[in-house]
Amino acid sequence: SSHFGSREPYPVARERPADHYSSCCGTPRSALCLCLPRSLVLSRLLNMAPEKRIDSEDGEAYTFEELTAFYKGKYKKAALEAYWETCKPAKRARAKAEPEPKAKAKAKAKGKADAPEPKAKAKAKVKAAPKAKAKAKAKAKEAKPAGNFKVCVCGGAGGIGQPLSLLMAMDPNVGELCIFDLNIAMVPPAGVATDLSHIERKCKVTGYSMEVGKNPIDHLEECLTGCHLVLVPAGVPRKPGMTRDDLFKTNAGIAKGIVEACAKYCPTAVLGMIVNPVNSVVPAMAELYKKKGLDPMKIVGITTLDVVRANKFVGEITGKNPNFINIPVIGGHAGTTIMPVFSQDKIAKTISEDKIAELDKHVQNAGTDVVDAKGGKGSATLSMAYAGARFGKSVLAGLAGRG
Repeated sequence: SSHFGSREPYPVARERPADHYSSCCGTPRSALCLCLPRSLVLSRLLNMAPEKRIDSEDGEAYTFEELTAFYKGKYKKAALEAYWETCKPAKRARAKAEPEPKAKAKAKAKGKADAPEPKAKAKAKVKAAPKAKAKAKAKAKEAKPAGNFKVCVCGGAGGIGQPLSLLMAMDPNVGELCIFDLNIAMVPPAGVATDLSHIERKCKVTGYSMEVGKNPIDHLEECLTGCHLVLVPAGVPRKPGMTRDDLFKTNAGIAKGIVEACAKYCPTAVLGMIVNPVNSVVPAMAELYKKKGLDPMKIVGITTLDVVRANKFVGEITGKNPNFINIPVIGGHAGTTIMPVFSQDKIAKTISEDKIAELDKHVQNAGTDVVDAKGGKGSATLSMAYAGARFGKSVLAGLAGRG
């Protein structure tokens, strides 16, 4: 029997009376001999190799000794042991089967020849093999190693930009993070970058600043070149007495400058727009990309916050963990254009119909609730940063072939 699943650290020989084997090994009957089947020896010797587990920081497999040696001095032993328990075990390489004796193999081959496979079955097998091979090859080609992606946060020194930059710097898929903002931002982008460069993550962080009135296309070459993902929490918030048309005129101009720079320096990057009004800005920027002969589907409006809120509110009503709730939200990102489809989630389905209308309004007016709670001195910055980072993480996981 195989040793896998046994707790014994090394092979233990089975002890039997010598007379059990005296006929085959010539051992005196009074003595005892030890016998261990070859298959058990092989499996147990394999099991002697120290277990390896995947470190979520870089996706590589390490033994416990290697992991503790690397993090020595940073964390206490108890913390490392707890972390080790959360790491997924690496798959063990299977041992090659012992070759069969020649005579036996020959006889087997002869028997197979005498009973040929049905033609249709054999044909299907031959057809399936190259297909599966090609599929596996394509999959291997598409997947990119984790941690090698370049991300830029345009507006990274603002209320949404700073926490969003922090969360992206913590993503194991991010190898390089650029923080861009104007020189009138609440803090200089270089300061945000320096602050973030001190956290215990491998990603390199750089800050870029531009004077107000200048054109981003003339200043963002170094910042945007090679980017895989650009997150844009830019623009001004809506002020009292300001119509959506007024807001669009101001923010569309800001978004246009950044999008044109992206079209020139990182045309294949995914652009996540957090620029209000999203319902109008995103289609306008998609048209701009289309006119330049680029893929308009690369322009995405980040409305993930509506999904996050819907999941949270359903969790509160049902007493369930929001991590296991997934409400699809369709439509736009303003008032009644936000349409959570509660019927599509197994937990939300359990909510009585008479509560759904109220729940709809709760999700649709959640942004206003935050503004009111902050006394008009701010809007949803932290939850928006969380939603933006959740979106960004999903994009990078997809690009790495892990979506």
